[in-house]
Amino acid sequence: MKCKPLFFLMAAWSFAACVLAEGRPQATLLIKNAQIETLDVLHPHATAIAVRGDRIAAVGSDAEIAVWAGAQTAVIDAGQHLVTPGFIEGHGHFMALGEALGNLDLSTAHTWDEIVARVAAASARAKPGEWIIGFGWHQEKWDKPVADSVGGVPRNGELNVAAPRNPVMLGHASGHGALVNDAALALAGIDAASANPPGGEIIRDGNGVATGWLVDSASEIVRAVYDQAQRQRAPAVVRADLEVHVQRAAAEALTHGITTFHDAGAPLATIDLYRDLAAAGKLPLRMYAMIGQESNATLGAQLARYRMIGAYDNFLTVRSIKRLVDGALGSHSAWLLEPYTDLPGSTGLVVD
Repeated sequence: MKCKPLFFLMAAWSFAACVLAEGRPQATLLIKNAQIETLDVLHPHATAIAVRGDRIAAVGSDAEIAVWAGAQTAVIDAGQHLVTPGFIEGHGHFMALGEALGNLDLSTAHTWDEIVARVAAASARAKPGEWIIGFGWHQEKWDKPVADSVGGVPRNGELNVAAPRNPVMLGHASGHGALVNDAALALAGIDAASANPPGGEIIRDGNGVATGWLVDSASEIVRAVYDQAQRQRAPAVVRADLEVHVQRAAAEALTHGITTFHDAGAPLATIDLYRDLAAAGKLPLRMYAMIGQESNATLGAQLARYRMIGAYDNFLTVRSIKRLVDGALGSHSAWLLEPYTDLPGSTGLVVD
């Protein structure tokens, strides 16, 4: 069900009375036999809702709301289940979620050994040279620390053994770094002589050797190589994959009751995709997209034509820009006033 948050019911309640007296329009959807908590102290409970389009028109008892039903009204019997408005995801990365759902889910790993085993299994299935992508690991969530590590993050030696024929890129749960194997470092041209990029860091051991842990913009170097490889495919294949990512992310969100998603930092090309899908009625949930990953020059030239509020029956809104100043705590890149207690040589990074 697509609807406004519960507090909108208070306005809908008083509105319904005057409309009923003057001649009531037909409801698009009627939900009855439900348990509804209105959050209105005067009318805290209800059993039925009438919806017109994307707005709640009335809330009350089954008998009170039954008069909103017409020949074209869809009626749902909730079977005494709880009915609430959909949740709003306030900060997420929609396309990254859709992509991650098709790759290795590392969020459930309890140890570094589990992650290495999953990479090895993926490598055994993969063709030589095929990228192995994973996401969601966090060193602070493992049952035990890794002995061969720098700053608590493992060196990539075991990844090199697990996937000798494939480049590997494993995104950190914070979204502010990636652990890659030597094959991926080589494709990105990162070696002992590589300097840290602005807003990023190539983590090295005591001998100056890159460990494979790339923080913030350093990880984007490898990501750019991966993205370029993906773009070499036929445009129709690329587009089909992007639409699959949308459907996967939407299905995951809707499964958990999320009907509106704030996409925190989408490039203009992604917003073009959202707009195409919304125009065709194929965007499965409401999207509030923040523009990100674009230069000031691009924004200056393009911003006006991308601003939209409630477009396509309120399925797409673009009215904000995301800019990063620093990173995240989990990647030791959040910009601090004092050094990290577990990484005394660092106070984080200025990303932008």
